[in-house]
Amino acid sequence: MMGALVVIGCFVAGVLLAAFDLWPQGFEADTLTLWALFALLFCVGVSVGSDDTLRRTLARMRPRILLVPLATIVGTLAGSFLVSFAISDVSPTEAMAVGAGFGYYSLSSIFITQYKGAELGTIALVSNVFREIFALLMAPLLFAWFGRLAPIAAGGATTMDTTLPVISRVCGRDWVFVAMLHGFAVDLSVPFLVTFLCAW
Repeated sequence: MMGALVVIGCFVAGVLLAAFDLWPQGFEADTLTLWALFALLFCVGVSVGSDDTLRRTLARMRPRILLVPLATIVGTLAGSFLVSFAISDVSPTEAMAVGAGFGYYSLSSIFITQYKGAELGTIALVSNVFREIFALLMAPLLFAWFGRLAPIAAGGATTMDTTLPVISRVCGRDWVFVAMLHGFAVDLSVPFLVTFLCAW
């Protein structure tokens, strides 16, 4: 929850700096965004490569478990596609690109801003931050209403990190393995799906 508030605070600070002309003149925000994206992708690679727990998890993986992240990806994209018909200014592929962030707000919003502009990038940021907050707050109810896989699916890409403690507490420690694998697989899909959908 604190991480999401920090992200929102940074976003608001950036808006205020630009709105009141406190941003350095001649400094291209697009250039900074691109380099931030490169640095973020590098850090993601380092964290994945250095995570011993994740490597052990992958070694014990059963192919059937991959159906969980696949269902999350297909369900999210289908839901985003349907929602697009209720929003006049957003095309189906744009809505699906926003949904394809799967809660990974930092990476997906940068990609979408690069490809589609700041307005859709802001929608992606807010939408994916809300997804994480929803998963954190609603995990007990999702578990009670729909079972152990529901909080994991709702968490999207965050089940590998920020929502993992909540999932462990609500679903039980036996489901940590599934949550980590789910988060890893969904996490990896974000840059590919977002860029593919933004290119249409």
